[in-house]
Amino acid sequence: MISHGKDIKVFSGNSNPKLADAICRLMGIKLGESEIGSFSDGEIFASLYETVRGSDVFVVQSTCNPVNRHLMELLIMIDALKRASAGRITAVIPYFGYARQDRKAKARDPITAKLVANMITAAGADRVLTMDLHASQIQGFFDIPVDNLAGNPIFVDYYAKKFGSACEDMMVVSPDVGSVARARAFAQKLHMNLAIVDKRRQKANQCEVMNVIGDVTGKDCILFDDLVDTAGSLCNAAQALIEVGGAKSIHACASHGVLSGPALERLEASPIQELALLDTIPAIDAAKCSKLKYLSVAPMFAEAIERIYQEVSISKLFR
Repeated sequence: MISHGKDIKVFSGNSNPKLADAICRLMGIKLGESEIGSFSDGEIFASLYETVRGSDVFVVQSTCNPVNRHLMELLIMIDALKRASAGRITAVIPYFGYARQDRKAKARDPITAKLVANMITAAGADRVLTMDLHASQIQGFFDIPVDNLAGNPIFVDYYAKKFGSACEDMMVVSPDVGSVARARAFAQKLHMNLAIVDKRRQKANQCEVMNVIGDVTGKDCILFDDLVDTAGSLCNAAQALIEVGGAKSIHACASHGVLSGPALERLEASPIQELALLDTIPAIDAAKCSKLKYLSVAPMFAEAIERIYQEVSISKLFR
């Protein structure tokens, strides 16, 4: 039973309108009427074409490339909704940009993830719903509730159907030490063993693979990570699994396909047979890279939004 009596409305920025539309279709509601554009000097404007007074409002906007523009669109939409007397505003951010700047890696570094959290809160958001933050601790950067959904159940279902009973003879591989906990949880659900690629990063966006921890000889492997940016780490890890570890075949999956710079060329030249991604960031045309496979997060976000609206637990979605 819905105790607060508010109606529900979902709006979308320009970053991922297809995902917002898919969420609304699953919920059986219409996407809110709005317009987000730019003035001739580049300033962003937002116009809402329906009343939101007292409504429970969800704004779907990934802060993906162009990151700064999409972030500003989100902030301006939240401000517009706040000033239009929306009852509660939830920022639905399937991909949270700036999440990798979550600590001071060297002297005088900013912690930009905290700055972005402050901006979203100051704009007027009452809650944040996101997926697979690069570091779970970022939830603590916000002074409002944050629900960080896990994408691995979607991959578990996909690979369980794709490989069936053969899963138990496969290996899940973490492309670096930092992703071990995430990869281990994924491997346990598929009853697979775990291996780790140990690497030494020489400078930003470049890495040198050093060793493979675990026996992957003759095994079909699944590289599991939270995001793929320039694909250097992923492709080097795949190469090491074949050349150093003696793996039989390589599949890969990641929640967020940033795919910037030379990523597509690297993937095409790599031994990876397929890279499965979630559509938290809009899908890239298959003609640009034949190895990409996109899985929809719309059902998970639709259920999470409905549960938040109904004020019931969403902990089921974390299991």
